[in-house]
Amino acid sequence: METLNVELDARGVAQVQMNRPEVFNAFNEAMIADLGAAFDELSANPLVRVIVLSGAGKVFSAGADIQWMKRAADATHDWNLADARQFAQMLHRIAHCSKPTVARVQGLALGGGFGLVAACDLAVASDDARFAVSEARFGILPSVIGPYVINAVGARQARRLALTASRVGAADALQMGLVQEVVAAADLDACVERWIAELLLNGPQAQAEIKHLFAQLEVGPVTAEVVELTAQTIARVRMTLEAREGFAAFLDKRAAAWTRSDKT
Repeated sequence: METLNVELDARGVAQVQMNRPEVFNAFNEAMIADLGAAFDELSANPLVRVIVLSGAGKVFSAGADIQWMKRAADATHDWNLADARQFAQMLHRIAHCSKPTVARVQGLALGGGFGLVAACDLAVASDDARFAVSEARFGILPSVIGPYVINAVGARQARRLALTASRVGAADALQMGLVQEVVAAADLDACVERWIAELLLNGPQAQAEIKHLFAQLEVGPVTAEVVELTAQTIARVRMTLEAREGFAAFLDKRAAAWTRSDKT
C-alpha cells in the first residue's frame, strides 16, 4: 500500500507499519483508506493471528496531516462529512477487528495517533513516548476518536486530556490504562514479542468470540438480556472444534493444536 508496510510472518503475526516518517506518520486521506483496507483484509484472513500496528521512524503518529486539515477547512460540508465518515469507519475497523491488535508506540502519539492507540486491544510504549489529545489546540475537537479514548481511559480522564490538550508521559499513560507496559526504547520490540507470545497461546476462534462479546458489554448493571447473551454465547462456543481441542489438550497434558502450528 502507498502509505503502509504490511507483512505477515509464518506464525500469523501481521505487522502494519505506518510509513510516512517524513511527516511523523501523520495521516491523510490516503493513509486512512489504506489502514481501513488493511485491517479489513487482515481481519478476514484465517492465517492471521495477531496484528501489530506501528510507525516508521522516530514517531508512532503525530495525528492528522496539517495539509489534510487545511483542505478540510476550505472544503464543503458534504466533503467534510464524507471524509469524517471514512476516518470514523477506519477506527471502527481497527477496534472491531476479529484479531487481537497491539499498538507499538514510540516518540509521539498525538490527536488521531492517540485514537489509534486507544482503538487497539492493548498497547506498549517506550519510556520516552508522549501522548496528547491535541485537537483543541487547533480549534477543533476529538470527535471521532472520542469514544475510543473514553473506552480506554475513562470519561473523566478523557475530558481532562481533551480539554487541556496537554501532553502526558508514558508513565501517566500506563497509570490511566492507555498502555499496558512501558519499557526502554531499546527493549520495545522484545516487549511486543512477549505480548505476541502470550496471545498466540490462546485459541484464535476464542479470541474472536471474546472481542465480539465484549464489544456488546458495558460497565453497569448485568441485565437479564446480558445474562442470556453470555449464557447463549458460552453454550455455543463450548461445542466448537476449537473448544474440544482445548479441553483435550489440557487433559492430555499437551500443547493445543494452534500453538503447535504457531511453532512450525
